[in-house]
Amino acid sequence: MKTSISSYSFQKLINKGTENQFSVISRAKELGLDAIEFTTLTPHDGSTKEDYAKTLRAEADRLGLAVSCYSVGADMLGGNIDREIEKLKKEVDIAEILGAPVMRHDTAFAFPEGTRKFKGFRNVLPIFADACRIVTEYAAEKGIKTCVENHGTFCQDSDRVELLVNTVAHENFGLLVDTGNFMCVDENPVKAVGRCAPYAFNVHIKDFIMKPASGFDYGEGFFRSRGGAYLRGTVAGHGEVPLVQCVEALKLAGYDGYLTLEFEGLEEIEYAISAGCATLKKLAQL
Repeated sequence: MKTSISSYSFQKLINKGTENQFSVISRAKELGLDAIEFTTLTPHDGSTKEDYAKTLRAEADRLGLAVSCYSVGADMLGGNIDREIEKLKKEVDIAEILGAPVMRHDTAFAFPEGTRKFKGFRNVLPIFADACRIVTEYAAEKGIKTCVENHGTFCQDSDRVELLVNTVAHENFGLLVDTGNFMCVDENPVKAVGRCAPYAFNVHIKDFIMKPASGFDYGEGFFRSRGGAYLRGTVAGHGEVPLVQCVEALKLAGYDGYLTLEFEGLEEIEYAISAGCATLKKLAQL
């Protein structure tokens, strides 16, 4: 397997203005990785997204790094679905400029407040499937695969994302499997990764510290799972996610693509990324 890092891992430094999506390309190279993944482009130089994508690709090419994936948001429940589809098609165009072989997009995090009206995941599955199919057919013409991630609580369970892939039923559409995110809906990561591995187009290596649901507030950095457990992002290999078993499950399913580090914890970022990349490289050699 090959190694990559999400630009989101540097987001604290990007927010401070000490890094940007251009500068972190050289950081990925210094870390000895094979590629970098970009989240939705935020040009630091005032350029258009299209021109910024050209600049990022040129720098990656110069340094001999691939662009493993382009990840963007979407909300297929909160607004005009046709407008959302067109927005995603424009992001596919950005992925093409970047040279990314895969684009990950969201479906929806939740129903807009007050709009659920006795609707669950299966009730809105046709909306998601039709929109995802239109986007992936457009992307396929450009040689780009599309996928959704187990991400956002509503479309996060392994059975839900598996059902979505098999409802879209298009060979160009699959999953970005995040090893940590299944814990947000109280799933066993190994069992969930094993279920989703046959559909994986990309993989995020993410880790969480977990504390059981209780009346005790664990403080800064913790958030609640759907079942009430307390979770906090941490350095890959330092948390509760059985990363070795997750990667073994991916291997058993024939996955041999990128393992992409995604860090979103409280630890000092230079240490967290360095230590996480050391773990990442070991996982890639399993």
